[in-house]
Amino acid sequence: MKKFKFPSEEWIKAFKEELNKNEAYAEAAKDWEGDFLFIVTPDEGLDKEMVFYVDLWHGKCRDVYMVLNREAKTAEFVYEGPYSNWKKLIMGQLDPIQSLLMRKFKLKGNMAKIMRYTKAASELVKTASKVPTEFI
Repeated sequence: MKKFKFPSEEWIKAFKEELNKNEAYAEAAKDWEGDFLFIVTPDEGLDKEMVFYVDLWHGKCRDVYMVLNREAKTAEFVYEGPYSNWKKLIMGQLDPIQSLLMRKFKLKGNMAKIMRYTKAASELVKTASKVPTEFI
């Protein structure tokens, strides 16, 4: 089975494909409207910041791509953390909402809106763990 290197353009495209097949996510996010910048900050072998743009709309992922840097694109939400925590998140060892409360990740955007969609956030992470991933 092909593995996708995280973080990379091919990984985020595989994530989009998996997310759009996830019925539980589609149901949990059916009223969601909002996009994200996912920022992976350097640590544990990653030597430069990596930024993903993810456009989520009514239970589907409309678009994803790598962005040159955090200033190159604006989004309603920014979810940011070190590479080592992204790795744990993708492997299912961290919960996306608990990680914010434990300060393992930072969120810019309307926290109240995020809290109304915790099931959708959980399904996003479960989907990420389904992508065959190769870490640095």
